[in-house]
Amino acid sequence: METLRIVFNDWLTPVNAVLWHDSVLYIVLAVGLLFTVWSGFCQYHALTHGVKIIRGDYDRPGAPGAISHFQALSAALSATVGLGNIGGVAVAIALGGPGAVFWMWIVGLAGMALKTTEVTLSMLYRRVDNPDEPSGGPMWVADDGLAQRSDKLRPVGRGLGVLFCITLLISTITGGNMFQAWNVGIVTEESFGVPQQVVGVVLAVLVGLVILGGIKRIGAVAGKLVPAMCILYLAAALYVLAVHVGEIPEMLRLIVASAFSPAEAAGAFVGGTSGAAFVWGMKRALFSSEAGQGTSPIAHCAAKTDEPVREGVVAGLEPFIDTIVVCTLTSLVVLASGAWCREGETTLAAPPAAVEIEPGCWDLSDTPLPEKHPAALAIAGSDWRERDAVFMLARYGSIDPATGGDLQRVTGTVVLGAGDRLYVNWDPVGSAAAPLARAPALAGLDVYKDYVGAALTSHAFDRVAPGLGKWLVAVASWLFAVSTMISYAYYGEQGMVYMAGRRSIVPYKIVYCLSILLACAGWIRSETELDNITSVGTGVMLWVNIPITLLFAGVTMRAYRDYFARVRAARQP
Repeated sequence: METLRIVFNDWLTPVNAVLWHDSVLYIVLAVGLLFTVWSGFCQYHALTHGVKIIRGDYDRPGAPGAISHFQALSAALSATVGLGNIGGVAVAIALGGPGAVFWMWIVGLAGMALKTTEVTLSMLYRRVDNPDEPSGGPMWVADDGLAQRSDKLRPVGRGLGVLFCITLLISTITGGNMFQAWNVGIVTEESFGVPQQVVGVVLAVLVGLVILGGIKRIGAVAGKLVPAMCILYLAAALYVLAVHVGEIPEMLRLIVASAFSPAEAAGAFVGGTSGAAFVWGMKRALFSSEAGQGTSPIAHCAAKTDEPVREGVVAGLEPFIDTIVVCTLTSLVVLASGAWCREGETTLAAPPAAVEIEPGCWDLSDTPLPEKHPAALAIAGSDWRERDAVFMLARYGSIDPATGGDLQRVTGTVVLGAGDRLYVNWDPVGSAAAPLARAPALAGLDVYKDYVGAALTSHAFDRVAPGLGKWLVAVASWLFAVSTMISYAYYGEQGMVYMAGRRSIVPYKIVYCLSILLACAGWIRSETELDNITSVGTGVMLWVNIPITLLFAGVTMRAYRDYFARVRAARQP
C-alpha cells in the first residue's frame, strides 16, 4: 500500500506540471479579464442587480426550474465556500507566503466575470423537459450548441461533452470529495483524538443520506447550512481581526509587497518567491471559487427562471462571497495571528545524529522530544501526542526554486519509545544538488508542530483565544465539508446521467461514498500530496471548460446585452 501511494503521488507530480504550467494560469486570468471588458464590467451588475434577484424581486410563478435563485446560489456556494476557504488558504500562505492572497483577490474579481459567462451560457442550453430535474452544464452546451451549428458537428459536440464529464468526475471525486473528507479527518483527529477512519464512516453516512434526495433536498439543506456556517465563521474571524485591528494595515501592506517581491523566511515559514505566491494564489482561488471549471453552472441550471442571464448574474456573486470575503478573512486571521511564521513549540537539547545510508541520503537518529514550551502549551491546550507530525529547519545546500533560498523542512513523526517516552522519528533527507556527500545543516534546534491545511487555521484562532480554533474550525469544517460534498455529488451525478443515463446514478453514489472512506484511510499524508490530488481535478476541468466557454462566448454576450437593454427599457417612464 505504501509503495502504491508513493508511485501514485510521483505520477501526479509531472501531470500537474503540465496542467498547471504558468501559461495556463495566464490564460485563465486573461479570459476572465476578456469577459470583464466584453460584458462591460459585469461585476457591477452582480453586486447590484444580482442582489435584487436573490431577494426575489424578479421571481415569476410558473418559471421553469426546480429551486429558487437563492437556493441555487446556496447550492453552488456550498460547493465553493468549503474547506478551500479554511484549509486551502492556509496551504497557499504556508507554501506561497502572504503574496498569495493578493493573487487570490485578482482571480476572485476576474472569476466573477468567468462565472457570470459560463453560467449564462449553460442556462441558454439547459434542458427543462422534466421541470423537477432540469439538466444543464458545459456538456449540454457542447452537445446542443455544435449540433445547432451543423449536424456534422454533433459527434464532435458529444465527444467534448463526454470529455468534460470525465474531467468533472475526476474533480468531483478528488477536490470536491476527498479533499474535504481528508481535511475533516485531520482536524477532528487533531482536536478530539477521533481516528480519521471513524470520521470517514460518519461523513459517508451523512453525505449518503442527503444525496439520495436529489437536487431539491440538496438545495433545501444548502439553503439552511450555507447562511448559518458563513455567519458563524465570519463572526469568529471578525473577532480575531478586532483583537489585532492595529496590525491589519501592516498585513495588507505585506500582502501587496510579497506579491511582487520575495517573502523572507521567518519562524516556521521557509520563504517564498513572488512566482510561488502567484502560482499558489491562483491555484487556491481557482480551486476555492471554481471559476472556469464549469461545475457551478450545473447547480444554477436548476433555478426557476425564464431568463438565462438572470441566473448568470446571480452566479457572479459566488467568487465575491467566496474569495473576496471569506478567503480574505481567513488569510488575515492566519497572518495577523502569526500562525504562518510561528515560533517553535519546543527546542531539542542536541541535534540528531546523521548517518549517510546512500550517497546524498541521510538518516537522522530518533530524538527525545522535550515538553512544549509554556506559551505553546497554553495555545494548544495539550502536550505532544503520538503520531503528531513535526519538522525542523535545515539548509540542504541547494536553492529551492519555490522559496528562493536553501532553507527547507526536515519532517518527522512523534513516536512512543522506551520507557513510554516520546521521540521524533525523522524522515530520511537528501539533496539533488552535487556534491551529494554532505548532510543538511540544521538552522536551529527548534521543533515545530506541522499544522496542515485547516489545522493551521485552527491554530491561528487558538493563538488569539485558546480553544476557539479547536471548536470553531472543527464545527465549521464539518459544515463546510458536508455542504461541499453534497453539491459535488450532484455535479458528478449529472455527468453520469449525460454519459450513461439515470441508471448509473445509484452505482455512482456508492463509489462517491466509498471514496470518502479512502480519503480518511491514511493515503494522504502531507500538503504536497493533498495539493497533487486536488490540482489534477481542478486542472483538467479548466482545460476542457475554458475552450467551450470561449467557443460560444459571442452567443453569451449577445444574450447578456439584450437582457440588460430590456432591463433599462423597463426602468424608463
